[in-house]
Amino acid sequence: MSILDMPAIIRPLKVAAFVLASISLAPQAFAQGHPPSAVSVVAVQPEAIPILNDLPGRIAPTRIAEVRSRVSGIVLERVFKQGSFVKEGEVLFRVDPAQFQAQLASARATLQRAQAVQVQARQTAERQKQLRQRDVASGQSFDNAVAALAQADADVAIAQASLVTARLNMDYTEIKAPISGRIGRALITEGALVSAQGADALATIQQIDPVYADFTQSANEVLALKRALKAGALTDADPETAPVRLMFDDGTPYGPAGRLLFLESAVDATTGQITLRGEFPNPEGDLLPGMYVRVQIEQGVQQNALAVPQQAIQRSSGGEAQIYVVDDKNTAALKNVRLGRSIGDRWVVNDGLKAGDKVIVEGFQKIGPGAPVAPEAWKQALNIQPNGDKPRTSVD
Repeated sequence: MSILDMPAIIRPLKVAAFVLASISLAPQAFAQGHPPSAVSVVAVQPEAIPILNDLPGRIAPTRIAEVRSRVSGIVLERVFKQGSFVKEGEVLFRVDPAQFQAQLASARATLQRAQAVQVQARQTAERQKQLRQRDVASGQSFDNAVAALAQADADVAIAQASLVTARLNMDYTEIKAPISGRIGRALITEGALVSAQGADALATIQQIDPVYADFTQSANEVLALKRALKAGALTDADPETAPVRLMFDDGTPYGPAGRLLFLESAVDATTGQITLRGEFPNPEGDLLPGMYVRVQIEQGVQQNALAVPQQAIQRSSGGEAQIYVVDDKNTAALKNVRLGRSIGDRWVVNDGLKAGDKVIVEGFQKIGPGAPVAPEAWKQALNIQPNGDKPRTSVD
């Protein structure tokens, strides 16, 4: 009896049974009647993968100096161009020198007078010495002449010191750059009264080639890295050769690499962060003090790590990471794996893989567990960063 001759209530049940039987026979028919599916595979091999952390930071000048006046007076002229580069010793402001010229002239005259008195006292002492040798003058007269000469010598020394001070004050009327660097805006204008005891700076100079990048990292992350190094899971990166790179706030990489200077030995009590400092060349002046940046620093190397392309990773219904591998019989096997950190377009696999496993990267959409496959080497464009360095990594 055919399906059409069956009662209407039984007919759907027979159709469903026929469909289920067809589905149950599908894998066997697929395995026997279809050729192996072509898949692209990559053989995972142990490699040394650097631990690169991406940390927030700010740019700071390597040197900063406030321009101040050493004398009191009226500013006659601003010489420099605001925002320009100035050299150490370059004149920035000029203070009215009139009173200091007068002080300098007075100090010179005082010195000349003291020198004249000194000459007279020396001649008197020499004359009294000769008279004393011939017993013509008394000993008291000779002693008085010697004392007068000593006093004259002291007056000359005082006058010379006063002349030096007057010359310094005269020189200080030209306010000069204490360091070389880029100067900011002028904080005073011509005609302003400046004071040697004033608390306000006239301008600020900052050295921005090279610059510092001060960045922070969680103390817990630092401790975790130290524990991994101590346990042998990681090897320490050489601080002299480990790359330190910058990323601008918009994600654009900064060209020249820097070097790590130090890691502070204290933790900020309010944030739980440790401050690190790197030094970066800044020949074009692109890095400005106060600028927010991201710092990529290598803090270790994971030896014998296994990494697979990200596109080889699948997720189960429970969210577990899975990959297809090709066994010795060229059949596909599904494995659960535990992922670590990402490295550019790859994932580090912490558990579930072994060296030499052939991981299916392309073609796994048309196969299932136990399906025969025809593996071929996966062809991939080289993943080279614009700066020619290794792909960027991050820590989960």
